[in-house]
Amino acid sequence: MTSRPLRDAGFLFLEVYRLDYSKSLNLPQTEFPMRGNLPEREPKLLEYWHNEAIYQKKIKRNQGNPKFILHDGPPYANGNIHIGTALNKILKDIIVKYKSLHGFAAPYVPGWDTHGLPIEHAAIKILGLNRHELNPLDLRRECRQYAFKCLDMQREDFKRLGITGDWENPYVTLYPEYEAKQIEVFGEMAKKNYIYKGLKSVYWCTSCETALAEAEIEYAEKKSHSIFVKFLLVDDKGNLPVGVDRERVFAVIWTTTPWTMPANVAIAVNPDLEYAWVEVNDEIYLLAKELVETVTKANGLENYTILSTLKGSATEGMLFHHPFFDREAPVILGDHVTLEQGTGCVHTAPGHGQEDFEVGAKYGLPVISPVDPTGHFTAEAGKFQGMSVNDANVPIIKELAERSMLLGKSSIKHQYAHCWRCKNPIIYRATEQWFASVEGFRQEALNAIKDVTWIPSWGEDRIHNMVADRQDWCISRQRVWGVPIPIFYCTECNTHIINDTTITAVADLFRREGSDAWWARTAAEILPDGFICPHCGHNTFRKETDIMDVWFDSGSSHAAVLKQRDELVWPADLYLEGSDQHRGWFQSSLLTSVATTHTAPYKAVLTHGFVVDGEGRKMSKSIGNVIYPQEVIKQYGADILRLWVASADYKADIRISNDILKQMAEVYRKIRNTFRYILGNLQDFDPNTCKVEYGDLLEIDRWALLRLEQVRSKITQAYEDYEFHLLYHSVHNFCAIDLSSIYLDILKDRVYTELPNSLERRAAQTAMYEILTTLVTLVSPVLTFTAEEVWQHMPKEAGMPESVQLTTWPKVRKEYLDAELEIKWDTLLTIRSEITKALENARRNKVIGHSLDASVALYATGDVFAALAAVKDDLATLLIVSGVELFENLAAAPSESYKAEDMNLAIAVLPAQGQKCERCWIYNDTVTQNSEHPTLCHRCATVIKQL
Repeated sequence: MTSRPLRDAGFLFLEVYRLDYSKSLNLPQTEFPMRGNLPEREPKLLEYWHNEAIYQKKIKRNQGNPKFILHDGPPYANGNIHIGTALNKILKDIIVKYKSLHGFAAPYVPGWDTHGLPIEHAAIKILGLNRHELNPLDLRRECRQYAFKCLDMQREDFKRLGITGDWENPYVTLYPEYEAKQIEVFGEMAKKNYIYKGLKSVYWCTSCETALAEAEIEYAEKKSHSIFVKFLLVDDKGNLPVGVDRERVFAVIWTTTPWTMPANVAIAVNPDLEYAWVEVNDEIYLLAKELVETVTKANGLENYTILSTLKGSATEGMLFHHPFFDREAPVILGDHVTLEQGTGCVHTAPGHGQEDFEVGAKYGLPVISPVDPTGHFTAEAGKFQGMSVNDANVPIIKELAERSMLLGKSSIKHQYAHCWRCKNPIIYRATEQWFASVEGFRQEALNAIKDVTWIPSWGEDRIHNMVADRQDWCISRQRVWGVPIPIFYCTECNTHIINDTTITAVADLFRREGSDAWWARTAAEILPDGFICPHCGHNTFRKETDIMDVWFDSGSSHAAVLKQRDELVWPADLYLEGSDQHRGWFQSSLLTSVATTHTAPYKAVLTHGFVVDGEGRKMSKSIGNVIYPQEVIKQYGADILRLWVASADYKADIRISNDILKQMAEVYRKIRNTFRYILGNLQDFDPNTCKVEYGDLLEIDRWALLRLEQVRSKITQAYEDYEFHLLYHSVHNFCAIDLSSIYLDILKDRVYTELPNSLERRAAQTAMYEILTTLVTLVSPVLTFTAEEVWQHMPKEAGMPESVQLTTWPKVRKEYLDAELEIKWDTLLTIRSEITKALENARRNKVIGHSLDASVALYATGDVFAALAAVKDDLATLLIVSGVELFENLAAAPSESYKAEDMNLAIAVLPAQGQKCERCWIYNDTVTQNSEHPTLCHRCATVIKQL
């Protein structure tokens, strides 16, 4: 019997249909779709979505329904996307697509962060000029062009990932309407007195020549000098032991930044710690008592003597002399002094340390910061003038040694603050900057955090602690590429001015012309005619030269985007970014929102971990473990990357490697081949006319639909809970076990051998069709390309939409949940698994080849026998064997029989008797009895005759 007449009869199965179906559907492309090759096929689907305006149709379909708004955290427009960006965007797309299928109006408005240092650096490099020599407008023009170039590259990358959204109308932080709204947010905060200018010690990048905020700091290992420095006693305030010569008494400090010594103005001690006067080698040192052993050992000092002890509080006001400047260093008290490192006496330079600045302000200490914006010493540093702070470390150590003020030196490797953009170590530098007073609305922010759902829940504690401990936000930057701080200064009284009039003037100007106007126009051109200084009545002004922190840019998006676009709502339902954004975008958005509206800008916040390699290491070009999304797509296709995202528990760091991607490809093939197999079996099925009523389905069909409903419920809950790895496992197990290993395997005889329009075959097709239409929708938010391809090739009922993205989420089908049926078939399938083991043993022992080569004798008692007897006539089909005999006598089983575990069952596997039917492959005594079809059994010959 050849295969052609069977295909002519409407069947699509190969002669090898009895083999594993995932390997048996090697049909020509013209006859059978879904052949894989994602890298080639996916772009065609992207083109289809674009040409047919599927996103726009989806938005129109759900217009007027309740909204679900996932607000996109803007990626930085600087270069191509990386694997972490791909992870983030795919997670967002999965959620938005799921919500849309559920009927929510769920527009996705992508955004980009387009100001800041990396873009400015790139533009300067392109221009090949010193930034200080560039006209600001020329530099800004180059920055804008570079940002848009990167934006366009990233947009194409995101679209290639299958991300659906309003790509033609994104929000961009350099757009005039965005900048205008940002100015208004700034103005609202200023109106509430949350904006001020002050002298503080802030993070400063000497390479970028600008102040930085906490969110712009990364920590990396750095090797630093470690020195112990002596300060000669000037006035002991009566604390020295009697008879001690003051000229041999010193306080000892420890520091890893020798370059800050010129800025020292005090020594801090903890008031509650116990301190000691320690005599060593004819010198006496003031040290924390608990650290005496550590300090003396670290400096090679032996035979020390503790002369007396005193409380730290008693040392307040004592005076010591600076090691090499003609300056006194008083002892002050500070709770920041600990016993973790050092000597218990802390070198205090308010010009170069945050805690130093704060304690210095309490005592009214001078703020000395003899360092210029490039990190070079000024004349205030004396003989070290002109040296960079890094180059000055060794000369300062030598100066200390020459003056006999260096007790000891070594080096230390430690975690040190680096600039997140240029990756160079930063310094603390006291400068006048613009700040947002977090203290002014801190408690409101902490209260707002409690009203947000944090996923995972530990996110709440993380951001709460960060906001609770946060210093005021330094929002000014000494650069050009950004939104200017909209402050005017009176040239007469030099007082800064910001009020409703100035903010309205600037916002309106930016809305018309963009922020370039700040540099293109004079203050007089920007301010209204007749504007005068509210402080002195003068009428000439100059403009602030600093720009805003880019975190203020992106942190204003809730106002500049959510409140400005009709399709969106404020607050957003969800923010979703990496866990580092608790100190970044999540926090800047929270602060600007609470400061202006008293409310958080989001109802829920979901965070994911970072992408690491297969061994859990951070990705690094030097290690060679970087995986680029573009390369994955080129080799495997975007759906493999999307499946990887769904498979990972994103709450922790997510691993990726070539081996992991190969595993994903294997899992994907199982899912895809499930679709292919079902599609192949439905080519002659018209759901409008061929469906069988649920009550007329066979039990095994109803069991399959029962499992389908259970899986639908579980997957739906996984989407609702954002537990995508659970839906991944549910889909994989359903395809690989429930369908491939059980249901579809058992169906093969029925769908291949029965008449095309028989009840048995149409019942199987009905069940498969329900599985197909449900499963393709369930997986479509993840396998977005594959689901669309399935949708395009599957038979459809009247009224079904053109794209899977336009369908609706599968409804609850309670009628499928038959408890009695579930118990019955759970028992049968447990028994079947034991019989399958016996067949596998027989195959390994060469007793049989395929399972249809076998006939089995089952020996059982009790519940096992009753379960088998209930389906006695269907056992051969259920087990996929040629014959079954059932005996209620366990003792009668041959000694070589397979004994099932934990059940009263023994299985004897024998070669099947009779001859093999060429059509159904079942051994049967009726083969050869039909003269017209001598190679077929009676059943197959009868069916063929009726075709």
